[in-house]
Amino acid sequence: MSARVIEETPQPTTQTAPAQRVVETEPAAAPAVAAAPVRSDGRATAVRVVWFIAGVLLVLLAFRFVLALIGANPANGFANFIYSTSHPFVAPFFSLFSYRLQYGVTRFEVFTLVAMAVYSVVAFGIARLLVIDRPSDATRV
Repeated sequence: MSARVIEETPQPTTQTAPAQRVVETEPAAAPAVAAAPVRSDGRATAVRVVWFIAGVLLVLLAFRFVLALIGANPANGFANFIYSTSHPFVAPFFSLFSYRLQYGVTRFEVFTLVAMAVYSVVAFGIARLLVIDRPSDATRV
């Protein structure tokens, strides 16, 4: 417990009053409580891995969408890498809309947006399946 001493100086008046001494005490800090250990099972790690993979895939598809929207030159190394890497992931959605391979011109790839939405829903479903609580042996009848 620590104590602070505050001294007040007398105010200049016609009468002299003795200086007052005020002692303030601070309450003692609460003892630190150790946090309960977090039980990490494989399911939490698997959920993180699923979302990481989905995030990487969605960023790749977003790059493809933006590059196609601004008409990026496919002869450029970066654009070629994005187009060729993301092609297998958007290919199943080509037949939803009229797909014509036209690199180097501005185009709005709706099938890329649909692919992003589908892969997001699939990742969400897998992540939710991984965290479904199974009843323990004690609660089974």
